[in-house]
Amino acid sequence: MHADEMPEQGEIVMATVTKVMDHGAYVSLDEYDGMQGFLHISEIAPGWIRSINKHVRNGEKKVLLVKKVNPRRGDIDLSLKQISKDQKKQKIREVKKYEKGNTLMQSVREKAGLSEDDISDVEDKIYSKFDSVYDAFIEVGRRGGSSVGGLGIDGGIVSMMEEVASKIKLPSVEIRGVMDIASSRPDGVEVIRKILLDAIPDRNGSSTENAEITYLGAPKYRLAVTSEDFKSAEKVLKPIVTEIQSKIEKKKGTFSFTREESKKTREN
Repeated sequence: MHADEMPEQGEIVMATVTKVMDHGAYVSLDEYDGMQGFLHISEIAPGWIRSINKHVRNGEKKVLLVKKVNPRRGDIDLSLKQISKDQKKQKIREVKKYEKGNTLMQSVREKAGLSEDDISDVEDKIYSKFDSVYDAFIEVGRRGGSSVGGLGIDGGIVSMMEEVASKIKLPSVEIRGVMDIASSRPDGVEVIRKILLDAIPDRNGSSTENAEITYLGAPKYRLAVTSEDFKSAEKVLKPIVTEIQSKIEKKKGTFSFTREESKKTREN
């Protein structure tokens, strides 16, 4: 990722353990073309370490903090114990995103017969707008080639990006909850059914095709909304809940809504 560069102090990197010794371990920095760094035993874990092999092993991937860099000598001192769980998770997500983007771009290269220089040029243009190549493919998958319009990418390459992106399972989120609905009217079942059916089709020109109501057994119904992010999903869910509640209560029925745990889909 960063050829001919050294990491900066305070940077979080992904590394592969290459040699474990009594006083620490040597690692190669995955994002810096295998550049070597050193992880001293005092920076592996808090407290006294009886066996270093319980914490680091040859070939193991580790998320590390760059503690000190000496460009003149080429020394890079690293720390494992100063990495939090959140920092570790975030770094792993970043690396996976990079790898996915690289795989997708290589597919474009093969389909379009491009050279590595061509791909490098396309990636430079993508980074002028997106945080990652993968993010660009996700936007192309959702909104078409216009997502990378204005970046100076050749139209034929954009078409190949659209073709590759069309095969991606786009990441999405699901928010949901259980509605407890009851009506004492003689035709209460029909009233509830009609209100629920009317709540899902297009409303005021805004599509709610990603909303679904499932019957769980009287008086419970699950409302689930899927969208590209939590904010968009909330914008769909809240009006539906409000509309159903309003109509039910106008018909002298009762309504309550209990949120369930939200979900995020896995990305390809």
